Amino acid sequence: MTVTHPQNLSPSTPGFLRRRAGMLLAVAGAGALALSGCSQAEETAAANDPGEAGFDVSAVTKVDEVASLVPTDIAASGVLANGASTDYAPAEYRKADGQTPTGYDVDLVNALAATMGLKGTTTHVEFDSLLPQIGTKFTIGVSSFTITPEREAQMTMVSYFKAGFQYATAKGNPAGFDPKDICGTTIGVQTGTAQQEWLENASKECTDAGKKAVSIKPHKAQTEVSTPVASGQYDAMLADSPVVGYVVEMSGGKIEALGDIFESALHGIAVPKDKPELAEAVRAGIQHLIDDGTYAKLLEHYGASSGAIETAEINPNVEAAQ
Repeated sequence: MTVTHPQNLSPSTPGFLRRRAGMLLAVAGAGALALSGCSQAEETAAANDPGEAGFDVSAVTKVDEVASLVPTDIAASGVLANGASTDYAPAEYRKADGQTPTGYDVDLVNALAATMGLKGTTTHVEFDSLLPQIGTKFTIGVSSFTITPEREAQMTMVSYFKAGFQYATAKGNPAGFDPKDICGTTIGVQTGTAQQEWLENASKECTDAGKKAVSIKPHKAQTEVSTPVASGQYDAMLADSPVVGYVVEMSGGKIEALGDIFESALHGIAVPKDKPELAEAVRAGIQHLIDDGTYAKLLEHYGASSGAIETAEINPNVEAAQ
């Protein structure tokens, strides 16, 4: 039996709405992606982290057509204030100092602000309390929000990225892992994630069909999953596609992505419902960054090119996209 896409778990499943507690990937753990127990290797990995230097957006300048759309009160403030839960590498996390926000979402906010003639800032907020503060404490929210009909009813959402599930294996796929037939394989996953739930459903399909169950190996931290994958102890790992891209980037060639991205969903920038002009400015700014190539280079810096989209939309029809 081939097990690839159980129909009872989709991007609208609560666990897929960006992350659960188990999906936190702090910078303190990112250094361990050197896949070595020694502190020197961890320090080297931290130094190689694309978020430490970030992506240079200094060449991005004000675009009059975009800036003219910015509401006067925001233009007068001179700031595009972003709220984000900075615990989800490589999208939004913190540098080795434990304080400074970094990641492709953070750099994208800075680039977007520049097109508006503003300065971008990002402040950490716990994810569960973030949305209610957009429009009061923060101008926008860029924190890997999966766009759902429920969120579109609450906020205006501007699409800017697409993420899904993806497998990764040790370099060269020594176990011959086949994403189209995972029965009887050993797969590492982060505890409490939508990927763990997906694998549990897939494993049940295997046993219902008289096949061997998937041996699911859950770990509290993604870094704990990466090491046994790189060593060949596990056949593969399953995680969000941008997380896989980051793991591959940080592994020093020991891990590679395998197979297509599936269960994909759009991520969106949250804008207050009562700021339609701002939503259009955000859309126009993101589209400008897509069209001039800045967006693609920024994502490539973080190993997140697989999530690139071609068109930014306001409140896209996500039901149709799913």
